Amino acid sequence: MSVFTTLSLEEVSVWLKDFSIGNLVKLKGIAAGITNTNYFVITDQQKYVLTIFEKHTATELPYFVSLMAHLAKHGVPCPSPVQDKHGIALHLLKGKPALMVTCLNGEDVATPNLAQVKQVASTLANMHLAGESFTETGSNQRAQDWFDSTAQMVMPKLEAQDATLLTSELNYQKGLHVDNLPRGVIHGDLFRDNVLFDGDKLGGFIDFYYACSDILAYDVAIAMNEWCLHHNGSDLGSIDQDKANAFLAAYQTLRPFTQQENTLWLAMLRRAALRFWLSRLHDFYFPPEGELTYTKDPNHFKKLLQQYMHIADNLSI
Repeated sequence: MSVFTTLSLEEVSVWLKDFSIGNLVKLKGIAAGITNTNYFVITDQQKYVLTIFEKHTATELPYFVSLMAHLAKHGVPCPSPVQDKHGIALHLLKGKPALMVTCLNGEDVATPNLAQVKQVASTLANMHLAGESFTETGSNQRAQDWFDSTAQMVMPKLEAQDATLLTSELNYQKGLHVDNLPRGVIHGDLFRDNVLFDGDKLGGFIDFYYACSDILAYDVAIAMNEWCLHHNGSDLGSIDQDKANAFLAAYQTLRPFTQQENTLWLAMLRRAALRFWLSRLHDFYFPPEGELTYTKDPNHFKKLLQQYMHIADNLSI
C-alpha cells in the first residue's frame, strides 16, 4: 500500500457526497506496500480505508469486492466494501477505479509470537474453507506467464550465478505435476503488513487484491515463508521450525493436507519463495514512481529459496 495518486481533502469530500458515512475530518496517506494508493479516510463517525487501483481495471475489481463481502459474511475477519446511497461500491476517482472498505482494529506486527502465528494459520484455514462456497473465479495475476515474462525482464540485470539459479528453479517449477492439488480461493499475499493484530488478538486480513483461484497449499506456503521466520540474531530470515510446526498444526487442525499436498509441500515453499524473489527483483530494477513508496530487498527470498533447494538436494541423496 503506497501513495501514487495524490488526493486532497477537498477532492475526497466531493467524492464522498454520495456516501452516508458522515463528514470527512482527516485524510492520511498510507506508506506501506508497493502496488496501490491507499488513504485512511476519517469521518466524524468512523474510520475507513480508501484504495485507488493503479494497475487493476474496473472489469477486474468486482471479483475482489464480492470475495471480501462473501468472506466477511462467513465469519472471516476482513474489510467489508462500503456502498454508496445507490448500493454501488466501486467508483472512479481521478479517472482510476476506487473502493472504500471498513477499517479493522489493530496494526501489523514486526515480530510475531507463537500465539499470533497460530491465529494467522487457523484464520487462513477458515478463509480457505469459506471460499469453498464462493462461486466466482479469479485468475492469478502472478501465474506461470507472469513468472516467465518477469524473469525475461530481470534476467539481463542479474549476475551469472543468480541468473543460473533463477533459470534452474523456473524449469523445476514448470516440471511439477500439480493438477491433483486442492484449489480454491487464496489470499496470495498474506504478509505481516496484511494482517492486523490488537495485542495478541487477530483483527483481520487485509489487501485482498492478489486473491484468486489457485492451489491452497501454495497460499499456505506464502504465509509460512513470512510468518515463521527467525527475526533476530545470525539466523535472520531463516525458518523458525517451532513456528513452522505450530503454523502447520493450527492450519491442518481445520483443513488437513491431502497426501499429494504433503508430497509437494517443499515444492510449494520453493514456488512461494520464487514468486516473491521475482516480484522484488522486478521492483528493484524497475521501481514504480510515487510518493511514500519503498522497495523491498529481493535477496531475502533468494536466500530462502536456496535453503529449500538445499533441503531438497539432501532429501534426494
